[in-house]
Amino acid sequence: MSTVNTQRSFSGFIVAGAIALVIVAIAAGYWFFTKSPVSLIASTSQSGAAIFVSKLAPVTVSLLVNPDRLQALESAGEISKLKTSLLAQSGLDYRQDIQPWLGNEITLAVTTLDIDRDPENGKQPGYLMALATEKPAKSSEFIQLLFSKRVLAGANLTTEEYNGAKLIYDDAQPKLEPLASAVVDQFVLFANDARVLRDAINNVQAPDLSLTSSPQYQKAIEQLPKGAVAVTFFNLPTLAQWQGLELPEPIYDSQITSLTLNSKGLLAETSFFTTSEVTPPSSPLSQPVGALQYIPPSAGLVISGSHLNNLGDSNLAKLWTQAKTAISGSGTDVISRLEQPLLAIQKAWGINLTQDVFSWVQGEYALGLIPRNGKTSPGWIFVAEKQDSFPEGIARLDAIASSQGLNTNSLSLDQQKVVAWTELIAATKKSDAQDRPAFTVEANVKGLHTTLGNYEVFTSDLETMNEVFTNKDNSFMKNRNFQNSVAAIPEPNQGYVYLDWNKSHNLLERQLPILKLLEVLGKPFFDQLRSLTFSSYGSDAGTLKGAAFLELHS
Repeated sequence: MSTVNTQRSFSGFIVAGAIALVIVAIAAGYWFFTKSPVSLIASTSQSGAAIFVSKLAPVTVSLLVNPDRLQALESAGEISKLKTSLLAQSGLDYRQDIQPWLGNEITLAVTTLDIDRDPENGKQPGYLMALATEKPAKSSEFIQLLFSKRVLAGANLTTEEYNGAKLIYDDAQPKLEPLASAVVDQFVLFANDARVLRDAINNVQAPDLSLTSSPQYQKAIEQLPKGAVAVTFFNLPTLAQWQGLELPEPIYDSQITSLTLNSKGLLAETSFFTTSEVTPPSSPLSQPVGALQYIPPSAGLVISGSHLNNLGDSNLAKLWTQAKTAISGSGTDVISRLEQPLLAIQKAWGINLTQDVFSWVQGEYALGLIPRNGKTSPGWIFVAEKQDSFPEGIARLDAIASSQGLNTNSLSLDQQKVVAWTELIAATKKSDAQDRPAFTVEANVKGLHTTLGNYEVFTSDLETMNEVFTNKDNSFMKNRNFQNSVAAIPEPNQGYVYLDWNKSHNLLERQLPILKLLEVLGKPFFDQLRSLTFSSYGSDAGTLKGAAFLELHS
């Protein structure tokens, strides 16, 4: 087996393990709280194994509870999958060989981009897995058993004393990947190379080398909530380098994400860190905006907040720019697919959303997309709080409509005056009297707007505007799922992005075909997913904080 294939195979094992840890933590939010009366709370929100990891490591993922505490998940088969992946081709039994000593943490890390730091022979990343042990003696017996089986399979074994720790490792064989292991400070360590273990031990004995000494990491763990069951930390420039992404001028240098559980679902909180000053997109809001009262309950995707005119200068926009820069450098088209619906609106209307709409929305706003059965394009509604800049802004839209050959007409709908931008089309048919053509004029509505209270409401079609009028007493704001979701997100914040999974996943699949594959791989989780809600909040200098709440069926 070549070095490249060996490294790639071990990389696949570690990455698969990391994904499994995250899926287990996420799915547990449903299974634990609906099937078990006991609370699932991690004993600590910090990784004890971080001391083994280099402060230059691109990514560290930790599960901070014992997998056996997630046994309620076993009905979905996810725990068995995790155990199988960890013990692949080992010939070991989890219950007999690992369960007796395993503690409350499993950490996976990419510790270095190149083990030997020699670019001439190609990059060989270093991978480290640390399992907390409650019985070091039992752990040592497990390692001896593991490597004895590998020797029987043809591996050549080597043992070494290094700075007070006993290292045991072997070489690669046709059916075996290289493996190194040691028991150090209440942790069982595994790596794809003995040099990775030596570096891990050096990090413990020279703490200024470890992740725990990183100023970015120290700042990050201060943001962690109590009781997180899983935590990930990213060194963003190094992560981009590892993935081969172009990131010439990174704005954010690190990120930490934590997962906590409550009776309604899972809350994933994340913080991005930068040395520059953070500019929030809007003033903090202590409650959902009033514009939501005009969004119909049929909406599948809703975005709400205030001060769209500030969005382009905010650090939220800078984060989006950094993501686009990185991903576009990788040759993928994920970002362009996500932006496609907005680009389609701009093209259809001949407008620039930032200049022609966002610039004069200085108060509250809400945007909703409404799926239509049998139609690929959803209906949309945009609600904005009226400000002094509104007359000029609407006049600009009228002028753009006129330049596109549209007419501005007033009509009455449900006894409410509505302004419509229409395309007039002449149609002909034969006359019954003298067999001569008769002419009719048909109006194709391209958009409408009307004033309701202190808000201006814009819609894509008459059907959507009619939904606004007929659901005055049953608006989206009264949606119980939405209320449950926003209650889980810290306040004040900069507003919400709410996605009803059942109503919107077909629309998302059209924009992101890879989502179908993810739904197959994570079927037990996606079957229970009801909605996703995103928000940004916080005002700490140099920190952009946000959260995603995943509401699960109870």
